[in-house]
Amino acid sequence: MSAVEVTEGSVKVEMCGPPLFYPFHPPPPPPPPTARPLPPVRRAEVHRPAAARDPLLLGELAPDPDPAHAGCGRAARPGAGPARAAGVRPLVHLVSSVPPGLGQSKAAEAPAPVGQPAPGEFLRQVCEALQTGPVVVISPSLSGMYSLPFLFQHTQQVKAYIPVAPICTDKFKAEQYASIQVPTLIIYGDQDTQLGEVSLRNLSNLPNHRVVVMKGAGHPCYLDDPETWHKSILEFLQGL
Repeated sequence: MSAVEVTEGSVKVEMCGPPLFYPFHPPPPPPPPTARPLPPVRRAEVHRPAAARDPLLLGELAPDPDPAHAGCGRAARPGAGPARAAGVRPLVHLVSSVPPGLGQSKAAEAPAPVGQPAPGEFLRQVCEALQTGPVVVISPSLSGMYSLPFLFQHTQQVKAYIPVAPICTDKFKAEQYASIQVPTLIIYGDQDTQLGEVSLRNLSNLPNHRVVVMKGAGHPCYLDDPETWHKSILEFLQGL
């Protein structure tokens, strides 16, 4: 398999001061017209940037504009707008936002202390600066302090939610979870007996959820079993 292209960038968010760093994973370019059509499902590569700690992944779904690839999907580039179509198989344009105060975003001021929910306005400003439409949020561990407030306060901007044993799930009440209808895929490793089990108990109050338990995987389950991770993400996205 060819290497996944990664482009780096930064985005200015009003409440953080200095810009936030992000790696950007663009979708592969379409093949020339003479090439064989792409198969209906391609593997989604999700890589953890070396400089990031618990990065927050924002994905925007959009159809493939090439009619030769009917049944496939491509992702919109930043600024392309929230293009959508029924019945397409999605590919995801990924922006892996490094949280403020960490890694290459260290100069940016964090909008809340570590372990406390940040204002939902933070991620709203990130999405606005990136000019996305509604996003699929993939949120492992520490990034829960950002993704959960965004989910509750700006629900209309969340196409789907994929929490991976995030922190801060105990900061919200069962009735708050019960009011959210966003499609949710809860993923955790069965060896993660702390955050994995605590977050599952709280997130299970979301009414429109399904659960994937990754056997033999720990807290960073996507690193322990990437095959199951990729398969689970693709199947979930194809059902949106």
